[in-house]
Amino acid sequence: MIETKNINFYYGSFHALKNISMQMPAHTVTAFIGPSGCGKSTFLRLFNRMNDLIDNTRLTGECLINGRNIYHGSVQVDELRKDVGMVFQKPNPFPKSIFENVAYGLRVNGVRNKSLIARRVEESLKAAALWDEVKDKLKKSAFALSGGQQQRLCIARALAVSPSILLMDEPASALDPVSTSKIEELIYSLKKDYTIVIVTHNMQQAARISDRTGFFMLGELIEFNDTKKVFLNPDKEQTQNYITGRFG
Repeated sequence: MIETKNINFYYGSFHALKNISMQMPAHTVTAFIGPSGCGKSTFLRLFNRMNDLIDNTRLTGECLINGRNIYHGSVQVDELRKDVGMVFQKPNPFPKSIFENVAYGLRVNGVRNKSLIARRVEESLKAAALWDEVKDKLKKSAFALSGGQQQRLCIARALAVSPSILLMDEPASALDPVSTSKIEELIYSLKKDYTIVIVTHNMQQAARISDRTGFFMLGELIEFNDTKKVFLNPDKEQTQNYITGRFG
């Protein structure tokens, strides 16, 4: 389970996230929606401490995974990032073979057993619904794959090191409708084994695949509830206006 308590985040003097508290249960899909620049991607990157890589930032409040504050001094960030995988907006395969893309995280983490690596690569590609398409060309370059296949390869790469949480920052925004549909089907199937948090500009996508939806506006969490409630009967007028296209 992921929980935040009174999160405030600053880029220098800019107050990017304002007093955000929420709970995301295990084995659910949570979607963040809202206009560009509203803070949803910044909030997503808190969960694997990617914002640590940005100079002159500051965080107050607590960010908990399974009850543990991941910003406590005792937390090993490398270990955290093994448990919290990340898939970015544009597919970013490494200039390696399909096999080595998926095996990369295992090798970096010291796994040397070839049969174990081969098994995890196959399991991860199957979990990412890509195995049947690539099983006969594992030695070929990842760049030979289509955009949608490359994104599923990046998901397989994230799954190979056995995370419990998968973060996705607009994973289908650069893809065609058919590839987008495959990614959405994949996300829906993965939640039985993973807790998934997704940022999307596509409100229909959020409505289709998520269990809970958070609507962000100017660094504030305006509304967070079951997805059907947010889309069909929101509590806040701002949410209603955004969903119906009156602003944003």
